Amino acid sequence: MDALRQLGENAAGAQMYGPHPQPPPPEWSLEDFLKHQPAKFDGKTSPDQADQWMKDMERIFDAKRCPDESRLAFMIYLLTGEAEHWWASMRLVMEEKHEDVSWEAFKRRFLSEYFPNSVRYAKEVEFLQLTQGNKSMAEYAERFKHLGHFYTMPLDEEWRCRKFENGLRGDIRLMVAPLSIKDFDKEVGAGNGLGQHEVEDGLGGGEHEVEDGVGGGEHEVEDDSEGRKENVDVCEEEEEDDTHVDDVLLEEDTESETCNQQVLVKVKIHFKSSL
Repeated sequence: MDALRQLGENAAGAQMYGPHPQPPPPEWSLEDFLKHQPAKFDGKTSPDQADQWMKDMERIFDAKRCPDESRLAFMIYLLTGEAEHWWASMRLVMEEKHEDVSWEAFKRRFLSEYFPNSVRYAKEVEFLQLTQGNKSMAEYAERFKHLGHFYTMPLDEEWRCRKFENGLRGDIRLMVAPLSIKDFDKEVGAGNGLGQHEVEDGLGGGEHEVEDGVGGGEHEVEDDSEGRKENVDVCEEEEEDDTHVDDVLLEEDTESETCNQQVLVKVKIHFKSSL
């Protein structure tokens, strides 16, 4: 009975005073923050890089439950070069207008300067018009995921799948559409598989072409060898004919010389007789 009475008193006390308050997060110093090796920001980056830098910093802050005051101080510490001069001027303007220099104000001003709404809207339009084209499946999926972050309307999973599917190349889309996949990661996996088959088929066709080319080259070599052999035979026959002609001419020359000698002898005999 005493135990039951004690439990009742504890429950009543909890209802009266509420649950125990959560302890405040431990103090997080600049040295603790720098242990995560955050990148500095000089302002000489593309809008995508500036947006990604802000997201990386917020990921660290959220994981460590960093208070807003420390977030602002740490971010200002990371600014260098042109970005540092930009914030110094912006802070003076805000103070003259008696605006609150807070973490949220800094983030809003930073994105307005380095990732303006015009860039965000352009990325949203690019997302709506995105197609695979000549991109590989991995490149198309990566670009789709990146641009999807800038779409202002909520993304239903099934609509996301249909949007991705409609942007595929015609041959891949015809094979993916009948599957009616409603999970985006599974649809990307299916598209990757079909794209890989296309690459393998293309490589196989290339191998056949190479083999045919090698085979054709062998036939050409054989034909060329046979042609050369025929040329050699013809040359040998021509040489034999030339040799035969030379022999005939030599015989004719010999016979001619013999005749001339005979004529000369006859002339000498006739001359002596005359004497």
